[in-house]
Amino acid sequence: MIDVRPFAQLGHANHGWLDANYHFSFSRYYDPNRMNWGALRVWNDDIIAPGTGFGTHPHDNMEIITYVRQGAIAHEDSLGNKGRTLAGDVQVMSAGTGIRHSEHNLEDVPTHVFQIWIIPNKAGHVPSWGTRSFPKDGRAGRFVTLASGYPDESEALPIHADARVLGATLSKGESLEYLLGTQRLAYLVLAKGAIEINGKTVNERDGVAISETEGLKIHALEESEIVMVDTAP
Repeated sequence: MIDVRPFAQLGHANHGWLDANYHFSFSRYYDPNRMNWGALRVWNDDIIAPGTGFGTHPHDNMEIITYVRQGAIAHEDSLGNKGRTLAGDVQVMSAGTGIRHSEHNLEDVPTHVFQIWIIPNKAGHVPSWGTRSFPKDGRAGRFVTLASGYPDESEALPIHADARVLGATLSKGESLEYLLGTQRLAYLVLAKGAIEINGKTVNERDGVAISETEGLKIHALEESEIVMVDTAP
């Protein structure tokens, strides 16, 4: 089953400094039919105004992946980590037993991010943070694993979950395939462009919930940038 969730139908809240769109129930947006997708609990499409951001606040027992679409995000946490993650790159924070952090847009332009939360495989992991560059030309025409809970995918940022986060870029007219398996779930969001997935049209910032599907055939109708989570049910 391939269920396209148009961007216009997502949950939404505009706080001035933060324009947030919710693929799943979050904050004051609640839809009992959209609580999670397997281990994937949150996918927020956030636009953060220049000179603003999320002040220091706590998390525990959640894998939090930030994919920067435009601009950059500056991170600080209670472990002493500091970093700046640029457009196209990824940071992962494993909240584990507890961590406090802030995320700010110190740029002169709005920063656009996908904030992805994945439920860990167990509670009580040691908290950690990391960031990594994933050049878009390295993802041209293929999926690259950006974050993974599987030890053999060592080039990806590690997470504590039965899931992986993938990214791909496609030129107009280009196609790729992905073997998912009928026992897995996937959730795909198009960061840029327009594509067809198994014949269904997906536009920029739409979400796609995928289940009971052996393989995906993706065809780019425009130059496109794809982010996807492959997760256990």
